[in-house]
Amino acid sequence: MALLIKNARVVNAGGEEKDLQDILLEGGRIARMAPSIEANGAEVIDAAGKKVLPGFIDLHVHLREPGREDKETIESGSRAAVKGGFTSIFCMPNTTPAIDTAQTVQYILDQARKVGLVNVFPVGAITKNRAGVEITEMMDLRRAGCLGVSDDGRGLMNAGLMRRALEYAKMADLLVMQHCEDDNLSAKGVMNEGALSTLLGLKGDPVIAETVIIARDIELARYLHTRVHFMHVSAARSVDLIRRAKAEGIQVSCEATPHHFTLTEEEVRSFDTSTKVNPPLRGREDVLAIKAGLKDGTIDCIATDHAPHTHEDKEVEYDGAPPGLIGLETAFALAFQELVAAGVLTLPQLAGKMSLAPARLMGLANKGELAVGKDADIVILDMEREWQVSKEDTASRSRNSPFIGWNFKGRVSVTICGGKVVYTDARTS
Repeated sequence: MALLIKNARVVNAGGEEKDLQDILLEGGRIARMAPSIEANGAEVIDAAGKKVLPGFIDLHVHLREPGREDKETIESGSRAAVKGGFTSIFCMPNTTPAIDTAQTVQYILDQARKVGLVNVFPVGAITKNRAGVEITEMMDLRRAGCLGVSDDGRGLMNAGLMRRALEYAKMADLLVMQHCEDDNLSAKGVMNEGALSTLLGLKGDPVIAETVIIARDIELARYLHTRVHFMHVSAARSVDLIRRAKAEGIQVSCEATPHHFTLTEEEVRSFDTSTKVNPPLRGREDVLAIKAGLKDGTIDCIATDHAPHTHEDKEVEYDGAPPGLIGLETAFALAFQELVAAGVLTLPQLAGKMSLAPARLMGLANKGELAVGKDADIVILDMEREWQVSKEDTASRSRNSPFIGWNFKGRVSVTICGGKVVYTDARTS
């Protein structure tokens, strides 16, 4: 059935339309956009008073399936995604087994099709079993449907192996997505290294554990003329290194998470294990640098690093808890509050960070913007909707979020993926 969105205030990365538009969706694509469209028999959604954006794309999601379905499944993660306005998500390979073969890629794609809510793109492992020893069959992963490779959760420590990975990935047309951590330097630290970690008696994870890997891989990308993408950048020095590399024309890109441009290490004083993330929450100057990097274009996109964990896993001493927090359902609200309402980005620029830029990075030519012929992946936002984050109102199977109890203004009203309504807020009129 055709779907007609009436009275849409369209917002693309290039700007916000001054006049209202009707959008006709047919066959999973945007068939027509005009000030007034009549379509007999089409289902109609009235978007009056709301903003209509291209569906969000998240390059960094942990779905846990296969292996840890007690934390999250492809179905529950998909439901969290569409509730947050995401229509495409890239799932990380630190599953059990790891996403290091074409067969595992196919399993995930099959499960995602059965669920039928969101576009799921598996990210293959760089090395077999993410062990950092032997490179995967990248051509097989690409043919199976991968667009990127990563050993996320572990940095690729061996520089020679990283060189070969970049070379092979270039031949396979895969984006290498690097988890920026030198584990000899991070040494199982659980929070940002500094005066506060000493005061709290927690083992510190220094900024240089991140920046050393970024600096090394910038040099490799320069030498090899290859692309590299830096995941969950958290430090001011990291932003500076990437900014300088881009100015020199080196093919680097990066992402930042909402928690890294919202929270500081001060949150760890609570010993709430939901504040334990990797890389750790940094200082105020790092948060400001992340925002500056988003504003000047150094940081290409926003990704959630959605990392669900069970209550039992997190309900332990801070040192023993696994790092990670859930982020799909709160990403837009945090980005709007911390970036748009605060004057760091405009709403069209936010659409660029959450839709167009990730689409371009991954070669998704038909996604990331609202235009005739593009995929009908759309999010309708009620900018006046006030709401509170609660455990009961969470679609994810896990509840590990430091934002439980936070109040926001602006929420996803409707999510459309492939021309099909996949989420409607219960309070949408």
